[in-house]
Amino acid sequence: MSLFTLGIEEEFQTIDPKTRELRSHMSKLVEGGKVILQERIKQEMHQAVVEMISSVCENIKQAREEVTYLRRMLVDLAAKQNLHIAAAGTHPFSDWQKQLITEDAHYDKLIDDMRDVARSNLIFGLHVHVGIPSREEGMQILNAARYFLPHIYALSTNSPFWCGRNTGFKSYRSKVFDKFPRTGIPEYFSSVAEYDNYINLLIKTGCIDNGKKIWWDIRLHPFYPTVEFRICDIPMRVDETICLAALMQAIVAKLHKLHQQNLSFRPYHKMLINENKWRAARYGINGNLIDFGKEIEVPYSHLAEELMEFVDDVLDELGSRKEVEYINEILRMGSGADRQLKVFEETNSLKAVVDYIVSESKIGL
Repeated sequence: MSLFTLGIEEEFQTIDPKTRELRSHMSKLVEGGKVILQERIKQEMHQAVVEMISSVCENIKQAREEVTYLRRMLVDLAAKQNLHIAAAGTHPFSDWQKQLITEDAHYDKLIDDMRDVARSNLIFGLHVHVGIPSREEGMQILNAARYFLPHIYALSTNSPFWCGRNTGFKSYRSKVFDKFPRTGIPEYFSSVAEYDNYINLLIKTGCIDNGKKIWWDIRLHPFYPTVEFRICDIPMRVDETICLAALMQAIVAKLHKLHQQNLSFRPYHKMLINENKWRAARYGINGNLIDFGKEIEVPYSHLAEELMEFVDDVLDELGSRKEVEYINEILRMGSGADRQLKVFEETNSLKAVVDYIVSESKIGL
């Protein structure tokens, strides 16, 4: 089994073809898909959200096959229920207050605890698990990988609209999620023991019942031997999802390689990384991020180039050069948010934006 395995989770919107609003029919999709897809299709708290979960993939080629297959199955299942599937971090105009909640003890507890913060959390993300050699090594990788989170996130930005408004952000999804506790960039942890003590203290004091209630942008998974990247909006195209997964895998592999050579990547303070995360949410790939080493602002495209150079020596080993280099295509065509905004500019219609998202979500299937 390869070291840096991949697991990919994508959260999709179920859309009414006539009104283009979110439609709460996810349970029918999940029931219809269970026979073929078993545990790879899952309901979420809001009934208009359906999550697809890949198997453990050995490499990026397998991940592409799996993600493409799952999306295709979902689009077909939805069509049988007279629904569309859309991949974007937020719905352009549906109101969270009108959405039905899935009946489930787990979700009932969440809403009982967090009230409107949970109810209003109508967002759609991409989560990528990358296999790690050990939890100790995973902790070191997590500490260093935090620095790259804004760089990855900017490429995924795909939620410029919220409740019918152009928010001025390329990713408003993160602003919605910020209301939850235990979100955002994690702190630096000096050891796995320190990390585990923190989680155990929260469990002991009734803040959480298990480590899955830690919703940081990156985390050591409490049950699997993986580092889980959770910062991204779900992108529209399979190619974009695969590019992001390949980039995350390459970052983990590169940091592991540095550790093997007794080299380390300088860890940065959460406060500094947060400055870049804010810029990525606001401007996406069109803004400047801060290069903390040089202490200057740099256009995002320059940092993307540097990032590709940083991981270059592990790409052929991982078989993911083509996938990581798709970053250049995202820079050329714009992130999902850029493309949504362009459609809105041309049509002045949020329904046209939904139609565009639906069509983009099928590209490559």
